[in-house]
Amino acid sequence: MAHTTNLNHILLLHHNNLFSSYSSPTTSTSSSSGKPLSFKPPPPPPPSLHSLFLPSSSSSSRVTKCGVTTVPVAYSSPLPDSDFAKEISRLKLLISKLSSTSENPKLKLEILNRDYRVKEFLKKSQLTRVVNQFEVHEVVLILSLVACGQQHVLSSQEFDFVEGKKTSKKRSSLRSVLFGLAEMVENWDIHGGAGGGAGGRELNGWKHEDVAKVEIIEPLKELLRSLKEIDHFYNCIGGIIGYQVMILELLSASTCETRKQNWSSHLDESKKRQILEIHVPSGLDLSKDTEYASQAALWGIKGLPELGEIYPLGGAGDRLGLVDPHTGECLPTAMLPYCGRTLLEGLIRDLQAREFLYYKIYGKQSITPVAIMTSSAKNNHERITSLCERLRWFGRGQSSFQLFEQPLVPAVSAEDGQWLVSKPFAPVCKPGGHGVIWKLAYDKGIFKWFSGHGRKGATVRQVSNVVAGTDLTLLALAGMGLRHGKKLGFASCDRKSGATEGINVLVEKKNADGKWAYGLSCIEYTEFEKFGITDKTTAPCSLQAEFPANTNILYVDLASAERVGSSKSSACLPGMVLNLKKNIVYTDHLGLQHSVPGGRLECTMQNIADNFMNRYSARNYTDIEDELDTFIVYNERKRVTSSAKKKKKHTDKSMRQTPDGSLLDVIRNAADILSQCDIKVPKIKENVKYFDSGPPVLIFLHPALGPLWEVTRQKFQRGAIAEGSELQIEVAEFSWRNVELDGSLTVAAENATGSSRTDETDESILQYGYRCGKCKLENVKVINRGINWNHPENIYWKHDVQRFEAVKIMLHGNAEFEAFDVVLEGNHVFEVPDGHKMLVTTGLSVKLEPIQQEMMDSGSWYWKYKLDGTHIQLEMVEL
Repeated sequence: MAHTTNLNHILLLHHNNLFSSYSSPTTSTSSSSGKPLSFKPPPPPPPSLHSLFLPSSSSSSRVTKCGVTTVPVAYSSPLPDSDFAKEISRLKLLISKLSSTSENPKLKLEILNRDYRVKEFLKKSQLTRVVNQFEVHEVVLILSLVACGQQHVLSSQEFDFVEGKKTSKKRSSLRSVLFGLAEMVENWDIHGGAGGGAGGRELNGWKHEDVAKVEIIEPLKELLRSLKEIDHFYNCIGGIIGYQVMILELLSASTCETRKQNWSSHLDESKKRQILEIHVPSGLDLSKDTEYASQAALWGIKGLPELGEIYPLGGAGDRLGLVDPHTGECLPTAMLPYCGRTLLEGLIRDLQAREFLYYKIYGKQSITPVAIMTSSAKNNHERITSLCERLRWFGRGQSSFQLFEQPLVPAVSAEDGQWLVSKPFAPVCKPGGHGVIWKLAYDKGIFKWFSGHGRKGATVRQVSNVVAGTDLTLLALAGMGLRHGKKLGFASCDRKSGATEGINVLVEKKNADGKWAYGLSCIEYTEFEKFGITDKTTAPCSLQAEFPANTNILYVDLASAERVGSSKSSACLPGMVLNLKKNIVYTDHLGLQHSVPGGRLECTMQNIADNFMNRYSARNYTDIEDELDTFIVYNERKRVTSSAKKKKKHTDKSMRQTPDGSLLDVIRNAADILSQCDIKVPKIKENVKYFDSGPPVLIFLHPALGPLWEVTRQKFQRGAIAEGSELQIEVAEFSWRNVELDGSLTVAAENATGSSRTDETDESILQYGYRCGKCKLENVKVINRGINWNHPENIYWKHDVQRFEAVKIMLHGNAEFEAFDVVLEGNHVFEVPDGHKMLVTTGLSVKLEPIQQEMMDSGSWYWKYKLDGTHIQLEMVEL
């Protein structure tokens, strides 16, 4: 029997199909027991905004002892403090009323006007004097903001006047703004001219209409654009108001310690019969069951024409502190210049390596469609679009890409759930987590686009994980998903204690109707404390020793994901959480930086798995995983996940999840594969050994040399690489036979996997295998002074280093380079022009000659790939 841990309060913060019975407030609002909730608005006068949101003491759940037990399940909405409960009930009732209007904005306006908070707002404001200047749906958005207690977003300190006359009486910021807006509308004609005179009235040294436009109209328009986006995207849970309800529910759930202790006594008998347990999932271990792993990888290669690729790149990457060196602007994670190229370029290189492998085996060109979720944080969308355009869409054609922008969501204070504001009309907004990808993909037509390309499944990976494309992990994951018709698959590995990563679990759940449900899922690391899950190695139920890591590497069946994304309920926003573990950092309109405890509503894309539970009439979690719609594969950690997501700090003394630490894993993988080729390579020790120094060696291998290590092994045979050396191979058609390196060696080809041709739509498309650069090295010694390891400006993870000497082989176009029985000592640059072959032999004899015309496209030699059962055999063909 697999090990299991029982979670007493597993439902605490997961508002999704698996972990909650929370119903979408856009439909009917009901309790978890199926009975209608009785909502009564608070009696007038309402409590003040400050007192309404006073939190109670924080708390955490606990885990019972390891083993199988049956206990009552904590039900959906926890019992919050009374003020929270009143506000949540009031807003849910308001959502219920608004949802019955058939999207008629005038009816919505009537309902909002009857809300007590809106009434109080309108009594104090001058909005009624200018309401005719707005569209009805825009007024609905403003009043929705007010109804959920966020009227402070509309406040400003810049205006304090009545009827255009200055007054010494101090008025509220909100009233000042709206008085100014009202007078602006009265005195401004439809062309923007001042009705009160040629130059307009002067106010505190400003022309009235100029002040109104700069300080009110434009910011208000921008706010309305943001509110419209939020309201539309979160329509499945009640729009703007539903967003705030979820915030308050999650916030109250994290502060109700005393209530939680007695939840079981409030459950009726049907609820007490429910059971929820988690087990350690089993699955294929790619590092152990190598024969089946090879077969699964071949399924993945053969199925490449049925696969798409999905990249959630919308994260802001604040922890990296990445700044454009030329403009000083903050940059998103995808633009990190890692190992000589941006992280996004690294993802595409990995994908092209798989496509090159498919071409070499089957002789066919296959271009995988790529969907990229961006955001407006740090100009993420514009920068990624610009990068793709500058690199000519990576030789894949613009039509093979779809970029879709995720909405930014308001950040809230951890104290009271109030939206944080950087300046009048400008709430602090952050990306809403990668879990929004499924609904957004449906809304933006991404699933239909994939279907138009004939794609059935897709692999999903995050940009910060630089090792996910190593060896056969992605291919085996996708191969198993396609072959067995699975809906969702996880690539996983052992979990490091203290890492900011969740865990994969096998969920066993008994419903009130007596049916049993099973499926793989994930618990985010941000929820461990709230669930009472320990993460200490000394604890008897330590997760790091039991449950595998969630790496956010997924296979997903596109039709199944589309059904979830189109569900019109909270199910399309899986794994909603409020992460309060990190401060919200923002800059106000005076340029002052603030860091306050807070968070925003986030969704987790991997929890789409909660929609794919299999149901059974009897309990049986043993030997059931092969039948499930969800599955998991394992590999060594350094071949699955190593992230470059935060800047290394000297105060930390740890390189985990930093570019520096991930580089060491990249080198470890390269050293592992070369060691299997009978090449002596320095051992890379634990990270702490290199905290204040560079790595012992730098090795960068183009992924198209494999990407399967079984393929790579046949291109490298025998030799040695000395400590302190640097090896970079940027060409796929490559042969290394008995080469010894002590220093620096770089082989770089312009056409690493092929050359571009213009297609019928006039787009430049990379043609695999066409006019590739090629390099052979046999019985060669490379000896030089190499890298200046003591240079203070070396940044190894950027591959930005200073060298004393190096051997550089530069291949232009379809150039070829061959060296036999030679010692290359000292500094050398061999630059081979397009259409030529350079031969270097004993005594450093250099011969350059043109490639014969009949060999111009294929080259004078190439590797021929052929299948032998579940393996790939290489044969060198010389023409």
